[in-house]
Amino acid sequence: MEKIFESILWNSRFSVLSAVLVSLVVAFAMFYIATVDAYFMLAHLGEYLSPDLVGEARSEFRTATVTHVVEIIDGYLLATVLLIFSLGLYELFISKIEQAENSENPSVLAIHSLDDLKTRLGRVILMILIVNFFEHAISMEFHTPLDLLALSAGIALIGLTLYLTHKEEH
Repeated sequence: MEKIFESILWNSRFSVLSAVLVSLVVAFAMFYIATVDAYFMLAHLGEYLSPDLVGEARSEFRTATVTHVVEIIDGYLLATVLLIFSLGLYELFISKIEQAENSENPSVLAIHSLDDLKTRLGRVILMILIVNFFEHAISMEFHTPLDLLALSAGIALIGLTLYLTHKEEH
């Protein structure tokens, strides 16, 4: 009875395959969405040459374009999080990926523990948050010196966070 129960318990790890597959499909969907967004953003760049676009309109178009670039980066980063999550779950619960171990750069996606997976995901999520911060900073209006101070404090905190995560590696 014990052997049967342990066998069932051990084989229950294959239920993680549903999370692996769904995460992988959603990652591909996010890569697709970000790529389509990039295509349409590039298709509209010709409008920036228009002589009708002057003054404030050109500035607004530029701000909107930079915001779209940031959104595209955000989409690719989210897709990367999902891809790392999918590969990490597979390696932790199902099996090692032999092609990853035999590749020229095996450490990029090699996940050895849940802490390793959390660390890698945390770093990519941190990059998503930084990108979102700058997306909002682009459209921020500065009415008082306190607004500029808040932006400066945010940038300083981002720098500190990047320093601390880099220091953690070494």
